[in-house]
Amino acid sequence: MNAAYKKLIPLIVAGGLLGAATAVWAGPKSDKTKTAPVPELKLTVDETPVARDGRIAASYSDVIKKVGPSVVRVNVTQKAKLASMPSPDMQQIPPQLRRFFGEQMPFGNPEENSRGPRQHGLGSGVIVTDDGYILTNNHVVDGADQVKVALQDGREFDAKVVGRDPKTDVAVLKVDAKSLPAVALGDSEQIEVGDVVLAVGNPFGIGQTVTMGIISATGRATLGLDYEDFIQTDAAINPGNSGGALVDANGRLIGINTAILSRSGGNQGIGFAIPVGLARDVMESLVRDGKVTRGYLGVMIQDINPSLAKKFGLEDSHGALVGEVTPKGPADKAGLESGDVVVELNGRPVKDSRTLKLSVARVDPGETATIKVLRDGQEKTLKVKVGELPGDPTVAKAATAPDDGTLNGVGVADLDSKNRRQFNIPESVEGAVITQVEPDSAAAEAGLQPGDVILEINRKSVSDAESAVKLTEKADDKTTLLKIWSKGGSRFVVVDESQDSQG
Repeated sequence: MNAAYKKLIPLIVAGGLLGAATAVWAGPKSDKTKTAPVPELKLTVDETPVARDGRIAASYSDVIKKVGPSVVRVNVTQKAKLASMPSPDMQQIPPQLRRFFGEQMPFGNPEENSRGPRQHGLGSGVIVTDDGYILTNNHVVDGADQVKVALQDGREFDAKVVGRDPKTDVAVLKVDAKSLPAVALGDSEQIEVGDVVLAVGNPFGIGQTVTMGIISATGRATLGLDYEDFIQTDAAINPGNSGGALVDANGRLIGINTAILSRSGGNQGIGFAIPVGLARDVMESLVRDGKVTRGYLGVMIQDINPSLAKKFGLEDSHGALVGEVTPKGPADKAGLESGDVVVELNGRPVKDSRTLKLSVARVDPGETATIKVLRDGQEKTLKVKVGELPGDPTVAKAATAPDDGTLNGVGVADLDSKNRRQFNIPESVEGAVITQVEPDSAAAEAGLQPGDVILEINRKSVSDAESAVKLTEKADDKTTLLKIWSKGGSRFVVVDESQDSQG
């Protein structure tokens, strides 16, 4: 059989959208700035759990009297531009998913922009320290030349953008003032679905507005940001609420309102807020370091679907499956291996690849983390000295596991110089390159495509096309576990032809 072909048995944004940098801050730091004292964040934190007795208060006016003064209107201005300014690429966002911003921001018409009008926009923010630090969204202030904040009592201040983090859509502002009404921070990790919440902001620029609802879900990932852990709520929030407060029934800040899921552009009962724990981590890093510093493991991870769980002998689909370990990275030095399933980090359960990615990012570089993994059905505990996330990481980058599939209709070839050039495959990658996938096959359904390289079949190494064929011929059943290399890194795929064989 010729090895060249063998049949073997994946609210509208104002200004730029998602920047690639880990953090963006206002202006370069001088040598003098580097030696200056680190600003101190005088946060008020109250982590007492809310009462869950099933009763809803007749009024929350006392809560709003306490919280309302802490929520500000954010006015942004972008100076006139002589050249045309491209509109945001809205094709990258599902039309029903919007981040909120006041309708006064006229992005999206390059011809109008070329005439040079000033552009204005409205959003919201939350005062978190009495000396003027304010949390808001990155997309509220991204691209702004001037930022002003207006308090509920009528005072207005010029605001400095301390820093922005596009990866979480968090931004920090600072105004020169004292004795400001700062909100108390709650513990977003203690919230539960069903808890009463209040959303406070400036929708449509009509003035401060309060709405009530409950927490509908936690741990949502909806915008395609690098780090997402959204709180979902049915409290009515609309354009202009971006950067506003989501507070619990005790008036403590638990989230920063960020996005809505809507077909009309207005509230439809599905809103998303950044948990205050995540926002606080970003804020403290921006204030302290001028950038966001995140932990780094050096692994490519993916979620576990039922087929992968079965092949790896797992009782359920919890955990993050390691597809690739970066050579000489922190995980490699600690002994993590491809095929390990990470189930705990520092004693906290790992639900999936997203939660592991978030947890690792929140570990300070240089700290030693305890990681519990399942390897060949056995539990192992490893100590990892966490590194610092590079500017353009391939670490703890989640790769979604494809659905069940099959290997029928897949053509493979040896990895020669021609194939390496054609598919841009590094010399370090060894295996059998996929050259053809029949479009109506379950393999195509599973996400296999030309240019992918088969590294392993059923946990056995593949050296060339011939070895790939032999390994599939010895399959015990109609499902096959593959380890695949593609341009994004390595991942595991289960292909299942049992359904086709029954037809």
